[in-house]
Amino acid sequence: MQRMLFPPLKALMGSPCVRLLVPRATPRTQYGCSCGIKRPWRPGQYSTISEVALQSGKGTVSLPSKAAEQVVGRWLLFCSGTVAGAVILGGVTRLTESGLSMVDWHLIKEMKPPTSQEEWEAEFQKYQQFPEFKILNHDMTLAEFKFIWYMEYSHRMWGRLVGLAYILPAAYFWRKGWLSRGMKGCVLVLCGLVCFQGLLGWYMVKSGLEEKPDSHDIPRVSQYRLAAHLGSALVLYCASLWTSLSLLLPQHKLPETRQLLWLRRFAHGTAGLVFLTALSGAFVAGLDAGLVYNSFPKMGESWIPEDLFTFSPTLRNVFENPTMVQFDHRLLGISSVTAVTVLYFLSQRIPLPRRTKMAAVTLLALAYIQAGTCLGAKNDQRLACLQSLDYTISVPFNSSILTRHIPTNV
Repeated sequence: MQRMLFPPLKALMGSPCVRLLVPRATPRTQYGCSCGIKRPWRPGQYSTISEVALQSGKGTVSLPSKAAEQVVGRWLLFCSGTVAGAVILGGVTRLTESGLSMVDWHLIKEMKPPTSQEEWEAEFQKYQQFPEFKILNHDMTLAEFKFIWYMEYSHRMWGRLVGLAYILPAAYFWRKGWLSRGMKGCVLVLCGLVCFQGLLGWYMVKSGLEEKPDSHDIPRVSQYRLAAHLGSALVLYCASLWTSLSLLLPQHKLPETRQLLWLRRFAHGTAGLVFLTALSGAFVAGLDAGLVYNSFPKMGESWIPEDLFTFSPTLRNVFENPTMVQFDHRLLGISSVTAVTVLYFLSQRIPLPRRTKMAAVTLLALAYIQAGTCLGAKNDQRLACLQSLDYTISVPFNSSILTRHIPTNV
């Protein structure tokens, strides 16, 4: 009987179709004797079909790692674009002097704009109770108020869209298992930065709504809070962009030389210098320091103005003296253009991938376009500010591509 039954059974069990459905044998020395205990199935112990069936039974099917990385990379690239849009829109809001038109902050309630004449008049009356209307816009009409209100409203709504663009896909990818352990930490930090950015924006606006009985100056937000608001937005943009490009662009295998190491360090230093220049620009905007001197290269009739150190203690001049703030911004701007130029020539002396070479050329072109725009727009601070924002946003993108393909050590 055994001779009649076992040979066909062995032949059947040895067929490829059935082998896919049967657990692979594991060495007894690896797991030991089961002693009648049912051990859980382990990944890799079963065939492809059984693994898919097991995972589908749990309700989740993970994408291959490469495909998941591409999806997450494109998502973060899109998010960095929304942050760039928020920075530019915030600059336009600042230049149209619209930032103080909405005098309260509600996460959900303010999403619905006024629709009737009564609602608009009530909103206008709230605005009239604050210093900007009393000192600067006391003759403003309701139609003019609607314009600045909608400018600030669009900036706030865009900020909410940025938050949703980060948080909702992050929750979905997390649930689907498309994020690695390291990427989960990055995503948590990015989502935390988004929430912090929204709170910091209202904290900045609140500084411009405070009554200052001893001051007859034009109401404006704190330059410190403005710099913090812009700086956190740039950090969020750079972190999102760097992470996305790390997932989307394969790193080239280049010979590890000391020249490449120095080029990478210099590129990082240049990006940091541009970031510092952008922060100093926030102080220029917060103090309206760009209107103090509008000649270049001299400031007025001298190379070094006499009123650089009028405040006491001396350190206050760096952050609160409009003349010193503009002087520092000029020096940082010249240093940034010089650093980008040196970076370009250094990149030409080293064999680099074509994409990296293009990034260096683009970075150089943007630096000189920005410098020329600032010189040509010395009497139009609005145009200069918008071009500065565009340059500041473009530098991290090209710097990321430039340093992505350079080894970190030698």
